[in-house]
Amino acid sequence: MSAAELLIAEVASLIDATQGRQIVGITGPPGAGKSTAAQALAASFEGASYVPMDGFHLSNAVLDRLGRRGRKGAIDTFDAAGYVAALHRVTQEYGRRDVYVPAFDRRLDEPVAAGHVVPGDSRLVVTEGNYLGVADGDWARVRPLLTRLYYVDCPVAVRRARLVRRHTEGGRTPQAAAAWVDDVDEPNAQLISTTREFCDRVVDG
Repeated sequence: MSAAELLIAEVASLIDATQGRQIVGITGPPGAGKSTAAQALAASFEGASYVPMDGFHLSNAVLDRLGRRGRKGAIDTFDAAGYVAALHRVTQEYGRRDVYVPAFDRRLDEPVAAGHVVPGDSRLVVTEGNYLGVADGDWARVRPLLTRLYYVDCPVAVRRARLVRRHTEGGRTPQAAAAWVDDVDEPNAQLISTTREFCDRVVDG
């Protein structure tokens, strides 16, 4: 059974055995395949919704003002409290009203307001991002809101190749892309690796 098939089977059992809305989180280091796994999972269930943590990136203008643009993607370049507030709304509004959440546009390299919607009758909400298992600050309020949290991982060399390709497709030179992976993505990956113990299962990305 592939990792995707395993997640789909487990979540199907969860939905069959429980009532109400279920929020399933997927975390892991940059380039591990979180978005791919999350989108595949959401697509496997009729009416499921997708809430990416990336939509809660601080804007480039704010990052410039804070002096953090050069390490965009680090834990302090997101609106953690806003993400938690959105998850609370997603929990509370089941059966009542739709909840709109931001998306992230890679072409613009900016968050986009109300890019995703969680319909009021959506029983399964899949959310994904780097820091869902972090136990400090506002991030510590995320894990209790999740029914399940899965950790997606893959070999470092595979992650690195994916990240370099992503950054070059985003406009960086191969040298600049490799430097970004070394200086920004890998330190983030080290932090994220400490959250494996808070996850229900580790799967291959």
